[in-house]
Amino acid sequence: MSETHPRSTSPPDDAFDRPENETAVDWEKFDSDAYFSDNYGRLRSDDSTIIQIVADYFKRNQPVPELGRAIDVGPGANLYPALMLLPYASEVVLFERSFVNRNWLAKELDKPHGSWWQFWDAISAGRSAYDPINKPMETLHGRVTLERGNVFSLEPDQYDVGTMFFVAESITRRVDEFQRATRLFVNALKHNAPFAAAFMRRSSGYLVAQKHFPACSIDEDDVHRALAPVARKVTVRRVRSKGLRPGYDGMMVATGRRR
Repeated sequence: MSETHPRSTSPPDDAFDRPENETAVDWEKFDSDAYFSDNYGRLRSDDSTIIQIVADYFKRNQPVPELGRAIDVGPGANLYPALMLLPYASEVVLFERSFVNRNWLAKELDKPHGSWWQFWDAISAGRSAYDPINKPMETLHGRVTLERGNVFSLEPDQYDVGTMFFVAESITRRVDEFQRATRLFVNALKHNAPFAAAFMRRSSGYLVAQKHFPACSIDEDDVHRALAPVARKVTVRRVRSKGLRPGYDGMMVATGRRR
């Protein structure tokens, strides 16, 4: 793998429009290593189901143009949404607020954990769009731009395809802020661009290395309401999940296109 770091951009602090609750969270105390270990040290059945839903959706609903510009909003310590975008993007923007997460991502792209191959095998199995990508982690490294950014500072009409996994409902306790974050994500895409977003269902918050982070308790109806003004052809599917942590009732995956 190339030793060069992914490209990075850093807008000034005053570029961020932060809601009150989200501002109060010290995201620089987020333990990226612990989060990765707890969630992505191996491929779990819930993530396998999410991969099947999203990879099949993108297979049926490829962005135009192909090899356009993609975004993954708030990746944290998760690379598998970005891996799913590879056949459809010449550039994948990892749009991440936290310095500790951006630093973790840069190091991870230079020297990735072996568990990502479990995710790649699930992503690529039976999907010919992924066949030309023989070295997925190297390919991702070469296409990634690490960008400092807050979901609330996203600009409209920028990207040809996008993902946002476990972000909008996991940064605030307020439903209006969850809705705003979700809509800004979709509005960052160009007209008719496909997207996939994953959410924790009825989450009461979560611990990372014994530090508590907030969450908004939402269900399928809340996701539909958040997406209705900005998206069309929306499907929301529930994903069964047990044993990841206390205080949630599975996951949800929403797919659709920007209005």
